[in-house]
Amino acid sequence: MGLLSGKHVLLGVSGGIAAYKSAELVRRLREQGAMVRVVMTQGAQAFITPLTLQALSGMPVHTELLDRDAEAAMGHIELARWADVMLVAPASADLLARLAHGRADDLLAAICLATEATLAVAPAMNRVMWQNPATRENIACLERRGIRRFGPAEGEQACGETGPGRMLEPEALVRQVAGLFQTGALAGCHVLVTAGPTREPVDPVRYLSNRSSGKMGFAIATAAAEAGARVTLVSGPVNLPTPAGIDRIDVETAAQMHAAVMQRVASADICIAAAAVADYRPAQAAGQKLKKSAATMSLELERNPDIVAAVAALAGGPFTVGFAAETESTASNARGKLQAKSLDMIAANTVGPGLGFDADDNELQVFWDAGSRRLPRARKTRLARELIALVAERYRATNNSNKVIDLHAQDSA
Repeated sequence: MGLLSGKHVLLGVSGGIAAYKSAELVRRLREQGAMVRVVMTQGAQAFITPLTLQALSGMPVHTELLDRDAEAAMGHIELARWADVMLVAPASADLLARLAHGRADDLLAAICLATEATLAVAPAMNRVMWQNPATRENIACLERRGIRRFGPAEGEQACGETGPGRMLEPEALVRQVAGLFQTGALAGCHVLVTAGPTREPVDPVRYLSNRSSGKMGFAIATAAAEAGARVTLVSGPVNLPTPAGIDRIDVETAAQMHAAVMQRVASADICIAAAAVADYRPAQAAGQKLKKSAATMSLELERNPDIVAAVAALAGGPFTVGFAAETESTASNARGKLQAKSLDMIAANTVGPGLGFDADDNELQVFWDAGSRRLPRARKTRLARELIALVAERYRATNNSNKVIDLHAQDSA
């Protein structure tokens, strides 16, 4: 598992001799597990061919803003939404100037303007161009807007001069991109995450379950690790690889998940219950395969333990986040669960076509006692990072509030 495993990196290549390094950059990004798509300006194509970058990325290279086939499906918007991070390398002086002015006169500039992903630029130009006041003002403007700058480095340049303006080497750029996901927001915390479905046996070949793929829970575990946490992932049966650096415990039934969680929750600072745990199980699983005989069959069910409620009920337990997958009245049902189970926070989603179960996208309404926040539709990986940032924010706020209460109690004692 590489530093960028599963991440979507949209690479923009603008005109300049440093464009030849983009080929190596694509290779290095893919080595670290990233999926890479490339957008090139007309100037970039004078230095390196789209076919080269297509071969290295394994994806079509995009070059035209008004590509009739792509724009029929709003191609530049689709690319902007696809990215977890967008890196422009090399970023020429002209490209930086156009970004500073909000231009959208070619595909690369239009995507930079349309994306909500983190945007980073790796400047590359002659030392005099880099030191020109116009370029310095453009860079300062972009940084004020939250655009990240990687480099440039100093050294010998293609023109024969020496000084600042060289594009960072591909290895350094890969490290910088990976660092964008390492927020440190949960550094020092132990986060316990549940994910996936449970299977409740009916007989040796059948079980009761649901459509959960586990993707949301695994994305949350990954995002928590990126935020600096030590992560324990308790997973039901799913077909997903274990995220890098995460301790994974595989279970099958709700009872097994309950036991695994309760054995480990004492050391957890935060528990995020993203698993779709079966509410009921067969009261008695048959020892042999049930044969088809009568026209109807009744199956007696009994309730499974409510794992997230049990965690929230612990004295001195962790900050507890529940999940609610609903088909109607999402907000009211979620608030009801928040109160009934004494949770610190609940993330609710409406199950529907292309959302929630067995899908790559989701959207969340997150509630806590004093407020709420909507996380709009996005890929689960991006949504997980947004949720973890919110969990970290609320966890710190709750801890600080509790410290104030403790101090007041000591003062009055």
